[in-house]
Amino acid sequence: MVADRRTAAKKPAAPKPVKSKPAPRRNSRSRNPVIAVIVGLFTVIWRVIWGFTWRVGLITVLIIAGAVAYFYTTLPEANALLDGRQRGSVTLLDADGRVFAWRGDQFGGVVSADAISPHLKNAVIATEDRRFYRHLGVSPRGIASAIRINLREGRGPLSGNGGSTITQQTAKLLCLGVPYDPAQWKSEAEYEADCRRGSLSRKIKEAIYAFALETKYTKDEILSIYINRAYLGGGAFGAEAAAQRYFGKTSGQVNPAEAAMLAGLLTAPTSLAPTNNLQRSQNRAATVIRLMEEQGYLSEAEAREALDNPARLSEAAEARAGGFFADWVMSSGPEYFTRNTTEDVVIRTTLDPRIQKAAEEAMLYIFENKVRDGSKAQAAIVVMSSDGAVRAMVGGRDTKVVGAFNRATQARRQTGSAFKPFVYAAALDLGYSPNDIIEDAPYCVNIAGSGEWCPNNYDRKFNGPVTMTESLTRSLNIPAVKVAQTVGLETVRNVAAQFGIQSDLAAGPALALGASEATLIETTGAFAGILNGGSAVTPYGLIELRMQSEDAPLMTATGGMGERVIRQDAAEQLTWMLHQVTTRGTGTKANLADREVAGKTGTTQAARDAWFIGYSADYVAGVWMGYDDNTPLTGVTGSGLPSEIWHEVMVRVHEGLPPRPLPMQAPAQVAPPAPQPGAGQGMTQNQGNQGGGTTNGQPETQTAIEQLFRDLFGGGRN
Repeated sequence: MVADRRTAAKKPAAPKPVKSKPAPRRNSRSRNPVIAVIVGLFTVIWRVIWGFTWRVGLITVLIIAGAVAYFYTTLPEANALLDGRQRGSVTLLDADGRVFAWRGDQFGGVVSADAISPHLKNAVIATEDRRFYRHLGVSPRGIASAIRINLREGRGPLSGNGGSTITQQTAKLLCLGVPYDPAQWKSEAEYEADCRRGSLSRKIKEAIYAFALETKYTKDEILSIYINRAYLGGGAFGAEAAAQRYFGKTSGQVNPAEAAMLAGLLTAPTSLAPTNNLQRSQNRAATVIRLMEEQGYLSEAEAREALDNPARLSEAAEARAGGFFADWVMSSGPEYFTRNTTEDVVIRTTLDPRIQKAAEEAMLYIFENKVRDGSKAQAAIVVMSSDGAVRAMVGGRDTKVVGAFNRATQARRQTGSAFKPFVYAAALDLGYSPNDIIEDAPYCVNIAGSGEWCPNNYDRKFNGPVTMTESLTRSLNIPAVKVAQTVGLETVRNVAAQFGIQSDLAAGPALALGASEATLIETTGAFAGILNGGSAVTPYGLIELRMQSEDAPLMTATGGMGERVIRQDAAEQLTWMLHQVTTRGTGTKANLADREVAGKTGTTQAARDAWFIGYSADYVAGVWMGYDDNTPLTGVTGSGLPSEIWHEVMVRVHEGLPPRPLPMQAPAQVAPPAPQPGAGQGMTQNQGNQGGGTTNGQPETQTAIEQLFRDLFGGGRN
């Protein structure tokens, strides 16, 4: 038998011994209880600060987010923010339809950031905010740098350099969304000043508004708002208006040099405007060009080309012709279409740039060559057509101004002997002849309330019997007073007023000697009435006014020829008398070699004012010279420098024009100035000219005139 095989049962594995952790070793030295207290105290303080800080930070973030969200909801579409002007613009065109001046807030039209020249876009970013496309509206690095610069230069941290991004500057241009309210602000200037305040609270609001702009709009939309609203000097708001204003081209056509000049204006638009100081503007543009090169927007060759050929003004901007003229048109036009317009207006004017240039050059020539250095004497010039259309105006020695005191239209000065033609106009219209005799002898008039007044001639001499022509030619005072007394001071006053001298005219006999005050433009306009045959004119500069968006004019010329004042033959006889003044009298320095001219000198008491007003067959021109403070001129009379200025103006004005004869009529008989028996101090009428006349349109009989002579002087008729 085989024994059963039995498997022995496996013994359970013995459990592994568990290693017990050694007991922690105790420091042989216990922690200092003082240190423990300090550490614990700092731990508690840190936990309190951290707990406070993150809670305050969270609340601040929520407040800022809420403020950003609020501003976000108030922001309109980007297109609604592109034109930020409070007023409209006025574009002035010359007689040929070319732009010569702008007034008001000029806006050239909406342009987008991608429509302007890439050079202009790059110049703005390089100058104003090189990290524009990388920040969220505020640049901490820029702010820190600005604070460091301000402190280093001794200013407050927020004074001077602001470190603002283009987005922050746009927020400022939008005045943080606060519109102009006339009821809240005294003026637009005060409103704009408040928008530009640099206080800490304002900076915080500005940053929040900038975040809202970044949230609402794209970067290019923000840049578009900025380049359309920014003021760039010269009345130009936005890049398009400035490009047209300074260079005569669109903002999409400017080259690197021009783009740099426009971008440079953003820092200080008024003082850097090229129309104010071209050299300063070019210097600033050079800095911008270097920044563009440093930032890779221009190659070295492109930058060198731009520096070697700096931007220059367009012909219209450089000439700035008609500054005084433009101001006059603006002041004389309807206020709601000129000074206070809220729309864009275009005004076509009577200005002739060639004649304007001639007037400016003539004045400059005389003052450079005939006036002593350092003289403060001023002068004014007006040139117009015989219908009163003003072709040129110079209101002072400095012609490149806007808004300055205009001596041609605003200064009321005594006219002196330049008024005498209207005395003789009244007599000629009554039927008297240029050959009629006046006794130039001592003469006195009793003036009620003032006593006896005895006029004198300029040279204090007496010439005996003289014709009216001789009296006017030599500018004799006593005969002029006698003629005025003979025809009646009221008649003389009416004739002068109807010819356009609107100032208060003297009531006494000194009226005949130009004791009254008048402006240069109204006196020149009165002489235009003589040239055109005796009809009044109203000087005007506006031909038509229209809205920029429309073709049909809203209004047309506001001046021109009016009613007849004296008979045509009387006006032509007076022109003949005034022609004698320029050929053999006090105005010979004004005479032109190639054509007939007529005119009259004028010098007031103590030579405070000197005048020459005259005309050719084509144009009338007036010149005044004097001091603004009424200081007497030294060695200057109307027959001197004013006549020379007039001559220089008219020589230039008539260049290329064929000579035309003056519309004048010589008297039928030329009687010698012989003594008249029994004439005494009176005025006698020549036998060859006894016809009746008209006074202001009313018939006047010869018998009545003769009786008037007898009543006044006891004289008889020759």
